[in-house]
Amino acid sequence: MLVRCLYASRPTKPITSALCDEILKQSRANNPRRGITGLLCFTSDVFVQVIEGGRDDVSKLFNAIVHDDRNKDLCLLVFEEISERHFGNWSMGQVKLEGINPSVILKYYEKAEFDPFNAPSHATMSILMELVASGAIISRAGS
Repeated sequence: MLVRCLYASRPTKPITSALCDEILKQSRANNPRRGITGLLCFTSDVFVQVIEGGRDDVSKLFNAIVHDDRNKDLCLLVFEEISERHFGNWSMGQVKLEGINPSVILKYYEKAEFDPFNAPSHATMSILMELVASGAIISRAGS
């Protein structure tokens, strides 16, 4: 059974290129053998990640993320059964949200500020889907 998990968190340390590279390297090394795909998005103070795959594998990964000391204020936005993946082409894609057009955010949120903690979860997922459709992914690694 396929599931999708969308969560937001705040980093315990400033988000740097090195930190993102470390997370992506780890994801791209481990996710293919688990059948997990997804997308990591970030601003200077927020991580948003969507992970898709089998229920047990996604649950185990989410549990590991909850206990990862690089995160705090973790908020589960969506955990749902799905019939197909939206992010099946990437073991883990990446989007830096600070570089996107504010009108994309304003289309779904009350203000042109990316704040998944205070917005409907479907609005955050819609932003991510629009970014994927527009080709805003910084890097891709196939499954």
